[in-house]
Amino acid sequence: MRRREFITLIGGAATWPLAARAQQTAMPVIGFLHPASPDTFADHLRGFHRGLRDSGYVEGENAAMVYRWAENQYDRLPSLAADLVRRQVAVIATGNIASALAAKAATTTIPVIFIASEDPVRIGLVASLARPGGNLTGINFFGGEVAAKRLALLRELVPAAARVAVLVNPANTTVTETTVREVEAAARAMGLQNQVLNASTSGEIDAAFATFARERPDALLVGGDSLFISRRVQLIQLEARHAIPAIYSQRQQAEAGGLISYGASLADAFRQAGIYAGRILKGAKPTDLPVVQSSKFELVINHQTARMLGLTVPSSLLALADEVIE
Repeated sequence: MRRREFITLIGGAATWPLAARAQQTAMPVIGFLHPASPDTFADHLRGFHRGLRDSGYVEGENAAMVYRWAENQYDRLPSLAADLVRRQVAVIATGNIASALAAKAATTTIPVIFIASEDPVRIGLVASLARPGGNLTGINFFGGEVAAKRLALLRELVPAAARVAVLVNPANTTVTETTVREVEAAARAMGLQNQVLNASTSGEIDAAFATFARERPDALLVGGDSLFISRRVQLIQLEARHAIPAIYSQRQQAEAGGLISYGASLADAFRQAGIYAGRILKGAKPTDLPVVQSSKFELVINHQTARMLGLTVPSSLLALADEVIE
């Protein structure tokens, strides 16, 4: 090999990684802020990536992502949001209302896409659904507002129930207040007594079920919170140990052995968020992207768990179910 060719080859080998790194640095960066942990929300993350791909972006190819997980410690969300802002990401996608509020407080310029479980106008995330205004837009999946519907389904499954316990996470203030308000109103209309118990940690979940063991409610409504999705195996084991029929907010909980779940498809909501992230990377402004209203709701019944609890699932519920796990 001639000396000149050798020098050219070495020079190319040295400059190629620099060029590759420059190209990688030039990729738009998406910040992903979630209140829980990645191991228990893989389906939601896959949904987000599917939406990104549908809008023309693939992580590692033409977009980069920076993940920040709060591990169910809600008080960490403001600092994690501030870190994403310091990194000057192109857009921030958030996993629930608490993380959206943290991102909103951290920046007025970086676009923020939220996944909200209730009316984003009422809680101050946007000015209106059609014209959000500001730097936020996203998806509303009606988590808090369907709590009354969950109670009605639970009553249909356990018609003899007179006392219903409600498990909520007080750290998720906005969702908890809506859930308690909706359930209390629905319980009064149905002639049910209800008892609210709080849990923000695994240990507090155990303590709540110890209370159930003493007071013996007839059924349990588990609030829609990332903690309870993360701790679904613990909850379902306790449900079985104490033989208490329980309704949950997400299908993962019924698939893991919970009796019944009803709620919007979060995987689909995150897919919509991924689509919006891609549109923003292409130049769309949050104020021009109307808030998406979730239309895909799922009723999942675990027939095996029902039999273990000695319950007969009414044919009317079986006919409504999107999935019956045998």
